[in-house]
Amino acid sequence: MDGAAIAGLERLLERIATSLERLAPQPVEAPDLSSADCFVFEPPARLNPVPHVNRVDIGLLKGIDRSRDILSENTARFAAGFPANNALLWGARGMGKSSLVKAVHAEANASLGEGALPLKLIEIHREDIEALPGLMGFLKASPFRTLLFCDDLSFDAGDASYKSLKAALDGGVEGRPENVLFYATSNRRHLLPRDMIENESSTAINPAEAVEEKVSLSDRFGLWLGFHKCSQDDYLAMIDGYLAAHAIEVDPAELRRDALEWSTTRGSRSGRVAFQFVQDLAGRLGRTLT
Repeated sequence: MDGAAIAGLERLLERIATSLERLAPQPVEAPDLSSADCFVFEPPARLNPVPHVNRVDIGLLKGIDRSRDILSENTARFAAGFPANNALLWGARGMGKSSLVKAVHAEANASLGEGALPLKLIEIHREDIEALPGLMGFLKASPFRTLLFCDDLSFDAGDASYKSLKAALDGGVEGRPENVLFYATSNRRHLLPRDMIENESSTAINPAEAVEEKVSLSDRFGLWLGFHKCSQDDYLAMIDGYLAAHAIEVDPAELRRDALEWSTTRGSRSGRVAFQFVQDLAGRLGRTLT
């Protein structure tokens, strides 16, 4: 082979190598956790900073005192570098489950001593749960302690992604990194629909084993915190708290009448319904909620 042919072959190989480099996926850089305290996870490894977190002061969360105290203590221990448990907040809708997670995160950071690294909060969406092991791998090498938070977590029949969550939380070879904690909220105590568990029980050769396999996911959470429908007194106390926080004064008798009528038309009493009433009231009075 003469020199010209060799040179042509080298140019061809160089073009092939360049094309292959373009086709190859770019190396994924570890997320930068120093830019903010709260992030939203975007697979495969992007963390979008949240400059202003939508949350309420922990003192405004009424009717959930026991759950508030337990989760607050668990979060404070974790932020201080001590062992803590994953937490599942389950129960009635609108009773402040996700609000409590965001509130205890802010409270934990406010109580840290000078010079301590802040606790990070990363929200991961339900549909991205299968990417959780990879995210934990990145966070394991971080100097920050991190709360992973999934709101409204549940799994339907035929959805096998819950097995990825089981392995990531507890049971995998590596296990959960000691600087990562997982909080989830759900309307379902076991994260799976009741009929899915009952069908497994009725059709399996060994019903007990089938049910055990399905509910073992919720066992990965050391804390189960139940949220139940609030009483009328708690509902009115929630409204009073919001109004006081925003310096809105209303005739007590008129306020009580309108608040109870609002809950009746909505068919429920909860923290969410209370805040929606306050929003409506503030709008009618020409006041802003800031």
